[in-house]
Amino acid sequence: MDRKVAIYGASGHGKVVADIARAVGYEALFVDDGDNEYPTFDEFVKTYGSSIPVALGVGENRTREKIYRQLLENGFEVITLIHPGASVSESASIEEGVVVMPGAVVNVDACIGIGAIVNSGAVIEHDCQLEHFVHISPNVALGGNVRVGRSTHIGIGSSVIQGIHIGKHCIIGAGAAVIEDIEDYSVAVGVPTKVIKRRDG
Repeated sequence: MDRKVAIYGASGHGKVVADIARAVGYEALFVDDGDNEYPTFDEFVKTYGSSIPVALGVGENRTREKIYRQLLENGFEVITLIHPGASVSESASIEEGVVVMPGAVVNVDACIGIGAIVNSGAVIEHDCQLEHFVHISPNVALGGNVRVGRSTHIGIGSSVIQGIHIGKHCIIGAGAAVIEDIEDYSVAVGVPTKVIKRRDG
């Protein structure tokens, strides 16, 4: 195993991303700006420059986007990681910085935007469109032709029926059933979902 990848983020999510990296043949190194034993981004750059590709190991959407932009500005390659136990259609489009976790399914003609997370056991059905920095939690099911706006987080175990459009920067609560479109910056929960508040831009 002579290929190295840096996982930016050493929390629980980062550890899962590192496990995927190892499963596809990388040696995983951690970078983290928190108070721990891992090198900070500045320390990592001093040691390696931008010679090692980086995978995004942070689950929070806005933070992950900020890190992605920082990496690009410093000349890093940001890679996509797909676990060998995921099922991804050959016709699916997956952009850079995406992580697809074990047991996930990405079906025909689905499009996954930059820096998105498709978590363990999630199902992204045919023709779905996930915009940049979306987080699809474990065991979420998106019916065919669902659109999910930029930086939206869909909570664990939620279901979205076919053809629904969820706006950008939304939060969909755990176990929700989404049967109507959701506007930008909404927080929606329940079965079926109801919007309970708006988020700040």
